[in-house]
Amino acid sequence: MAGLTTHVLDTTRGGPAAGVLIELHILESDGGRRLIASVRTNADGRTDAPLIGAAEARAGTFELAFHLGAYFRASGTINAAAPFLDIVPIRFTIADPKAHYHVPLIATPWSYSTYRGS
Repeated sequence: MAGLTTHVLDTTRGGPAAGVLIELHILESDGGRRLIASVRTNADGRTDAPLIGAAEARAGTFELAFHLGAYFRASGTINAAAPFLDIVPIRFTIADPKAHYHVPLIATPWSYSTYRGS
């Protein structure tokens, strides 16, 4: 299955992060960014559909922006007006548009990690 998927895990709660706003941008050759998708995670911390489907997949550099500050404020985990992590950008390259790319985020209000999943 070609395309791009993601999910978000909240390790402070020990489970999926529901309601996280995620924006996907493609980086243009002139250095600009163009918004491709804006979605929220479901109860499983996933998007309801791939961010990029097989038909739309193409090579390029992309950026996922995870809006963690708003999520952790809404969940009651933090109450700071200026959270340590607000919007977390993950920039990556799709080299093979026929391949499946899964870019998950594992997060707390103070740290995060990612990897290329399957």
